[in-house]
Amino acid sequence: MLAHLNDPIVAVATAPGRGAVGIVRVSGAGLGALVEALCGRALRPREATYLPLRDADGAALDHGLALFFPAPHSFTGEDVLELQAHGGPVLLQLLLARCLEAAAEIDVATGRPRLPALRVAQPGEFSQRAFQNGKIDLAQAEAIADLIDASTEAAARSAGRSLSGAFSREIHTLREALIHLRMLVEATLDFPEEDIDFLQQADARGQLDALLAQLAAVRQRARQGALLREGIKVVIAGQPNAGKSSLLNALAGAELAIVSAVAGTTRDVVSQTIQIRGVPLHVVDTAGLRDSSDEVERIGIARAWRQIEDADALLFLHDLTRTQQPDHQAADAAIRATLAGRLPAQVPVLEVWNKADAVSGDAPAPPGLRLSARRGDGIEALRERLLEIAGWQAVPEGLYLARARHVQALARVGEHLGLAAVQLAAPQPPLDLLAEELRLAQNALNEITGEFGADDLLGVIFSRFCIGK
Repeated sequence: MLAHLNDPIVAVATAPGRGAVGIVRVSGAGLGALVEALCGRALRPREATYLPLRDADGAALDHGLALFFPAPHSFTGEDVLELQAHGGPVLLQLLLARCLEAAAEIDVATGRPRLPALRVAQPGEFSQRAFQNGKIDLAQAEAIADLIDASTEAAARSAGRSLSGAFSREIHTLREALIHLRMLVEATLDFPEEDIDFLQQADARGQLDALLAQLAAVRQRARQGALLREGIKVVIAGQPNAGKSSLLNALAGAELAIVSAVAGTTRDVVSQTIQIRGVPLHVVDTAGLRDSSDEVERIGIARAWRQIEDADALLFLHDLTRTQQPDHQAADAAIRATLAGRLPAQVPVLEVWNKADAVSGDAPAPPGLRLSARRGDGIEALRERLLEIAGWQAVPEGLYLARARHVQALARVGEHLGLAAVQLAAPQPPLDLLAEELRLAQNALNEITGEFGADDLLGVIFSRFCIGK
């Protein structure tokens, strides 16, 4: 993609399928001639013009709006033409073909195309051009895709804040403070003969401490933003008839899974994304874990274990009505032993005891959360516990959306600044090593907004966008 950034591009910019309105978008340098070829006249900048949208023979394909945004006052920073017509897929493909055809028309006098070669845009190429032309930074570009993909209201609002630059401004503030600290260290390196201790006089240690505190706040907000975007995968596991499907239905507030008194009813994975305070949790119901001679059930149990191994959190569900049965205790112990070997150590396991409505209120129960999936008792407490497991913490001000790569980059910044703090605390600070750690910290920050980033990283990010965006 990076090798063809100067080509004019065109694409349908609205979602596939039928709709009330569809948009064909063109971006490139010097589109004035193409505008006249397609619209039959020049257009006033940033003014919607109602006109017939014609084919090569002059017949009207549709009547719609045309808007022309001359560079640099456009989304991409290039000339941009948008044709807004009725949202029929065939009509939009005809308009797309007409744009390509008009650009390829031959000038009889010269024997060459009248207009620059136009090609169909690749996924995310309009947003990438906006990034390359300085209209948005990389974090804002990613926020466009996040806003489109948002699955909750909180995620959509947070993505909007990121798109407006809230996250980027915090990163730039960190970057400016880091650059100032690097300047002090570099000055000390460049002028070692000076009697003035630049670092001590400028309170370099205090600046670094303030930078670390500021970074900690940004990292906390970024983790919460990443949680809003990604959510966590919660797997419900346990013996047959413990009430796993009933619990999924209770959490989702809908009858998603079949509930039956027959053991082994659930034989495949059933999943549903729920929201708790805007945080998406991907809840997975699995087949009951036991030894079985039924081939179909064994396949379901194998799939259950694969889901368990991929979980961010596990709800180990037990049946309170069978806690005193030796065979039930032995089966639970066997599942725990297998979990110890197959579940990553960092994955939290929440012990949940179901069917509290079927036992007396003073009946003893092992440690864990007691509830009734059938009646709804304890479900709200479970929701709160799931938020706690996810790491959600209410933040007083509006969140911005962040991605896993942002959290990882900020973690690297923290590592390098931590090493810098150790070096700066030494009686004779190794200034060359200190300067290098600060440089690496800045590079990690730059990756977030795109001041520094490899071409392959940009390719991966923008290739995941939809075509026309």
